[in-house]
Amino acid sequence: MDDLLKKCAATALSSKVIARQKDFFSQMVVDAVRHLDELLPLNMIGIKKVKGGSLEESRLIDGVGFKKTFSYAGFEMQRKKYTQPKIALLNIELELKAEKENAELRIDNVEEYQKVVDAEWAILYDKLEKIVDSGAKVVLSKLPIGDVATQYFADRDVFCAGRVPDDDLRRTIQACGGAIQTSVSSLSDTVLGTCQLFQEEQIGGDRFNIFTGCPEAKTCTIILRGGAEQFIEETERSLHDAIMIVRRTIKNDAIVAGGGAIEMELSKYLRDYSKTVAGKEQLIIAAVAEAMEVIPRQLCDNAGFDSMNILNRLRQKHAEGGKWFGVDIMNEDVADNFDACVWEPAMVKINAITGATEAAALILSVDETIKNPKSGANDPPPALPGRGRGRPM
Repeated sequence: MDDLLKKCAATALSSKVIARQKDFFSQMVVDAVRHLDELLPLNMIGIKKVKGGSLEESRLIDGVGFKKTFSYAGFEMQRKKYTQPKIALLNIELELKAEKENAELRIDNVEEYQKVVDAEWAILYDKLEKIVDSGAKVVLSKLPIGDVATQYFADRDVFCAGRVPDDDLRRTIQACGGAIQTSVSSLSDTVLGTCQLFQEEQIGGDRFNIFTGCPEAKTCTIILRGGAEQFIEETERSLHDAIMIVRRTIKNDAIVAGGGAIEMELSKYLRDYSKTVAGKEQLIIAAVAEAMEVIPRQLCDNAGFDSMNILNRLRQKHAEGGKWFGVDIMNEDVADNFDACVWEPAMVKINAITGATEAAALILSVDETIKNPKSGANDPPPALPGRGRGRPM
């Protein structure tokens, strides 16, 4: 099954800018989709782009990887590698916050002001102490983690990262388990995630936080390398197309030959069927049969082939029972595209034919069109009256 999926992905990538590396990326695409659960959610495949290096340096991470977030002083003192750590996933701001607007505090002496300041610090240190006591070695938060908290965690051998993007945090939950906490009062092993290995790794000019060996890995991350930013963007779009094809093939495992093969077979069937129908319906069915040949004809025109010659040979092959024969772009000929692994999911073809049929029916249902006449605002001014030959009246 994986070999068939690789061929589907390679077919999708054969016309893209990464066609020369289609074997490398088709295997990566199949492995990425295989990491997902039975619903195959697309947002569980993270694609990160790193400029520099060659395409072959791209890699698939069996787990989660995201760029290092903004960090304060003390971050470099933290360890960058942990084995089987507990992971705390928070939605808490671990820094001293400024007072809200229009906040009013009335005090009589300096001692009361000092009590307020001490209370703020006590609240922050209480949160940090509960996080450390939970046994968590990696702390991730959607909200900022300040310099005081960063230094506190560094002194106690704990890694922290604040301002983690929401989608990366959710993919971490899918891979490592646990749950996002909005309070530190109930941190326990049931809400903490874990993985075999956490490390911060240098990839190109960026540093990445990478979680591997995840027990509930239902997600993965593709790190793309390349020279120019536009080239990496195009590579991402190409991989997106291949991922969608592989997902569709897994969900609906019926496939048909591409290259205009299925359109020619449908055209042959409809043309034969129209001869058994009496009345005007015969003309309609025959017109649909002729319209089906537009796809192989356009493929020939795009490749610079003689479309009339190719279509005549395709009609002959399909009349002899070769239902999977289509246009062979590489050799300017016709070929059995099913054996050549030029495939398309049947669901895609069904949707395309259904949409085209509905559009044609909608146009035919229009009885009359009304055209708004042009307004005279932009018309040239009429010529002045005269007696001819430029003489005035």
